[in-house]
Amino acid sequence: MILEVAILNVIPGQQDAFVKAFSKAQAIISKMTGYISHQLKQCIENESRYILLVEWETLTDHTVGFRQSKEYQEWKALLHHFYDPFPTVEHYKDTEIAGAASPSVSYQTSQI
Repeated sequence: MILEVAILNVIPGQQDAFVKAFSKAQAIISKMTGYISHQLKQCIENESRYILLVEWETLTDHTVGFRQSKEYQEWKALLHHFYDPFPTVEHYKDTEIAGAASPSVSYQTSQI
């Protein structure tokens, strides 16, 4: 499992419109091959900042399967005009820590 982490800085004052657009966009990403789950969280200290966490089966499911799809063009049209600056996206993998058991937990698509 790969965790995609994106810090989304939404143009101040556009939060409501962004959340409304994201509610449409989440239907796109949740149908993609390799998609497991996602969460969108709003920052408490900076209300125009969000974090998007998406679990993918593989890195390629995100970087090739999603980003090179026609569905990504819809995602982009719905969301990319809200960001300033454009988000940095990083990918994380699980680690093995000796002596600590951490079971994988999958969440259903969260509603905003």
